[in-house]
Amino acid sequence: MRLLFDRGTILVDPPNAMGASDLPGVLWDQRVLALRAPAWRYPAVRAQALASGVNLRNEVRPRDRGPTGPWRPIGLRPYQEEALAAWLGAGQRGLVVLPTGSGKTRVAMAAIQRTGLHALCLVPTRVLLHQWQAALTPFCAGAVGRLGDGIRKVAPVTVSTYESAIRLMPSLGSAFDLLIVDEAHNFGGTLREEVLEMSIAPSRLGLTATPIEEGPALARLEELLGPTVYRRSIADLAGRWLSRFEIVTVEIDLEEDERRSWEEDMGTFRPFFREFRRCSPGGAWEDFARVASRTGEGRRALCAWRRARRLLAFTHGKAEAVGDILARHRDGRILVFTADNETAYAISREHLIMPLTCDIGREEREDALSRFRDGRLRALVSCRVLNEGLDVPDADIAVVVGGTGGEREHVQRVGRLLRPAEGKTAIVYELVARGTSEVWQAMKRRRGLGSAVAAPV
Repeated sequence: MRLLFDRGTILVDPPNAMGASDLPGVLWDQRVLALRAPAWRYPAVRAQALASGVNLRNEVRPRDRGPTGPWRPIGLRPYQEEALAAWLGAGQRGLVVLPTGSGKTRVAMAAIQRTGLHALCLVPTRVLLHQWQAALTPFCAGAVGRLGDGIRKVAPVTVSTYESAIRLMPSLGSAFDLLIVDEAHNFGGTLREEVLEMSIAPSRLGLTATPIEEGPALARLEELLGPTVYRRSIADLAGRWLSRFEIVTVEIDLEEDERRSWEEDMGTFRPFFREFRRCSPGGAWEDFARVASRTGEGRRALCAWRRARRLLAFTHGKAEAVGDILARHRDGRILVFTADNETAYAISREHLIMPLTCDIGREEREDALSRFRDGRLRALVSCRVLNEGLDVPDADIAVVVGGTGGEREHVQRVGRLLRPAEGKTAIVYELVARGTSEVWQAMKRRRGLGSAVAAPV
């Protein structure tokens, strides 16, 4: 029996070999008259083929890939060492859940060093692509490869954006034995999981600060990467390894005209949404939007909901509160988070704060972050750009004006403040409109932080 790698899959040749059709994940491909399995099933296919006693010719990967190093010593904090040991003890497969700013990248680097395996590190953005390459280079004596942002260079240790990996994995899926997935919550139940399916890598490490909730998406992610093997929350590490922090919830009254508009729009939305919930108790928001778009009444309900959400994103009271907080912390390093770009630009114009949005180019964004780090800028305002991955170690104040991403987004935003510094206590101000859904949404978002100080104002 012969095993071959073919465009992100494993071919079994000949198809009538003894036990071939019983191998894990193998299906008949009528197009080429051969048995084929997804590449991620390679370890199980190989193990069962060897156990069956057949004469196996394994042409999926080279016999000797060569070293990844030499490596310089990588110092780990106690919890990072625990995370690495848990992953190694679980057969080099699984998810490690650690807060933003706690050094997940360092755990991944140590995993590559300890195993000596050729590794592909997947990251969601070009910014993280450069950050990972810069983090790896001082410790790995060999050149670190890069796939993305105009570069296609493969090395024993390579960093790639998700999108580049999706395009290139059909040809590179057999080139690595260790797959590291940063921000792994972006996978599971999405088209992106194809990049995990097309790799033969037996060893897999997923990193996230915000794991997927129980359900089909998590089950699929655990199938492709492994179960959660180690978890620590922000509260577990705050005070020693992360900065201490306080959550201050500022409840703000709507003005009379705002309250009237909000209640009118919610009065249009709620009856239709309640009826949908009655007919589809387990339906997701995407299902509701699809159903609503089919009728005039449904479309009016959706439009009303969008107007209500847009109103709460930046009320008159929130605008005043932002000004008050900026004045109160005029010597602080402040990040302002908004629900949309429109609000970010409004705050930018009013308070002369640099905006970081998807409209800002890479060079301008990097210049703004550099000026924030060295103190020339004291504040930044962003909708989503700062949520995932960007390193802003000097921030100590956050103002959450609005958001749409729930608990995961909130954990990521708070994490931006928690890089430790001597005597530092970070403060997160949450602005919520009193008597609206924002109040309970704020309570729900904080679940991912563990125990924290929450002081309504």
